[in-house]
Amino acid sequence: MKQIPLGKSGLQVPAIAVGCMRIKDISLKDAERFLDEALSMGCNFFDHADIYGGGECESFFADAVHMSPAVRGKIILQSKCGIVPGVMYDFSKEHILSSVDGILSRLKTDYLDVLALHRPDALMDPEEVAEAFDLLQASGKVRHFGVSNQKSSQMQLLQKYIKQPLVVDQLQFSVTNSSVIQSGMEVNMTTDGAVDRDDSVLDYCRLNDITIQTWSPFQYGFFEGTFLNNEKFPALNQVMDELASKYGVTNTTIAAAWILRHPAKMQLIAGTTKVSRLSEICRAADITLTREEWYRLYLAAGHMLP
Repeated sequence: MKQIPLGKSGLQVPAIAVGCMRIKDISLKDAERFLDEALSMGCNFFDHADIYGGGECESFFADAVHMSPAVRGKIILQSKCGIVPGVMYDFSKEHILSSVDGILSRLKTDYLDVLALHRPDALMDPEEVAEAFDLLQASGKVRHFGVSNQKSSQMQLLQKYIKQPLVVDQLQFSVTNSSVIQSGMEVNMTTDGAVDRDDSVLDYCRLNDITIQTWSPFQYGFFEGTFLNNEKFPALNQVMDELASKYGVTNTTIAAAWILRHPAKMQLIAGTTKVSRLSEICRAADITLTREEWYRLYLAAGHMLP
């Protein structure tokens, strides 16, 4: 598996991470097999959140992976906190600290490799977050920190107060959901794509060595469905099929390869629980699309070149 640096953490991680939001949708036996196969593919980075399954996904994962000191030494664990579903977002010191304790208990481990703050909290006090991060780092409960779904200025504000470098920012990104690309490509224009909805977050992350982790890499819209084999995207699927035939892979592999081709060295979060599909995604790490092929897919997805 291709390895990439995770921000300024010093960690080398697989280009494909395993997202565990749906891990509890399969049986324990199937989960055991899936995780064993994932590790054999070199996918030892697992992304969690305390709200996935109301916390049950973390507990289920720990059981399925047969968590032990030996197993823990072979894997990289990331989880997220800060969402109180249907109520509020909470980046208070007390909430962060209690959330981490719950995460560690459910995952049956004494530390997280990465903790990410999940969606921006409008009432965030960055000094409180800094206190929480310091306590978590000093206690050894969390080694590195990041965010999810934050724009440049939000990260910049937080970084002003915390001493730990933010190592990741999780963002929705796919060939169809490419606003972080569009705003740069259509700069100085009056087109819809020129609207900077993300505060130049792609450039900010590259300038500050923050790894972008892409979620919903095969989705269009906001959980509206996959664009793969979707009649709403005939031109895109035609190009993907052509390239899949050329490289001897599936269209899933091509869609993933499009993300990995970007020089920002993004980490793709695969949310599948199927071994065959994870294998297709992992094959993308061995493919480097040409510049022309990358742009063909970009244009076929409905974007423009000025």
